[in-house]
Amino acid sequence: MKEIINELENANVGKVAEKEPLSKHTTWKIGGPADIFIEPDGVDGLVETMKIINQYNIPWRAIGRGSNLLVDDEGVEGAVIKLGQNISDLEIEGETLRVGGGYSFIKLATIISKEGLSGLEFAGGIPGTVGGAVFMNAGAHGSDMSNILIEARVLFPDGRLIWIKKEDMDFSYRTSRLQKEKGICVEAKLQMRKGDKKTIVEEMQKHKSYRRETQPWNHPCAGSVFRNPLPDHAGALIERAGLKGYRVGGAQISEMHANFIVNVKEAKAGDVLAIIKHVQETIRDKYNVEMTTEVELVRRQA
Repeated sequence: MKEIINELENANVGKVAEKEPLSKHTTWKIGGPADIFIEPDGVDGLVETMKIINQYNIPWRAIGRGSNLLVDDEGVEGAVIKLGQNISDLEIEGETLRVGGGYSFIKLATIISKEGLSGLEFAGGIPGTVGGAVFMNAGAHGSDMSNILIEARVLFPDGRLIWIKKEDMDFSYRTSRLQKEKGICVEAKLQMRKGDKKTIVEEMQKHKSYRRETQPWNHPCAGSVFRNPLPDHAGALIERAGLKGYRVGGAQISEMHANFIVNVKEAKAGDVLAIIKHVQETIRDKYNVEMTTEVELVRRQA
């Protein structure tokens, strides 16, 4: 790994670290070290990073704010690339946004609401980055990224950096093409519409307040753990099964919202995985419903 690190540093791609604890970069505050951790200094640094990684044929993965990840206690093999503040430009042209993949989703929603632009009210309170929101087709309150994306600029492992139209993103519930082809969304164009500033701000604040009142962000967590097995809702099923408060080690199903697992005391990934397995088995036995995780499980073997 030293040879790769030296080459990355010599290429001035950005921040490069060895054995960086990923607990520093996930909202669950859980996760062992990455063999190599890279935070590129802009899109050019990201492209050069991908080129060097491919030369050495090592496994890699991209992260944003780590708000939807459960990282193995043993860490991640290969390279972890973080899209952060250095890939977070924002341009507003009329009703169109052009925004970097590392831009905070919550911050974007707040800024846009104050500009009197509608379309991102649903994002009030959703953690993560714009790139992560495209990757997951993030959504809430009846809307999601597929409703506002015009196109996304995507870096593929072979070095192609291309714009992909919304129609070609294969969006469905919490799913996109990027989950199948392992592309990194480095930039997105979003379609907004003019609206009444006061109404937009009030709507977004309502969503933020709802999240504060119903979701346990007072403890480290990763948002909803399970996808809703429509027409059912994951939280309602888990609560009905009497699992609120169920605890393993330092992890616990929230007493406030049953689809949240919170880190109450130095939880390990193994604690959370044990709870996930228990929930899946219990719901399967009681209701014959399969519970699929919305959070991504990142294991040591990439």
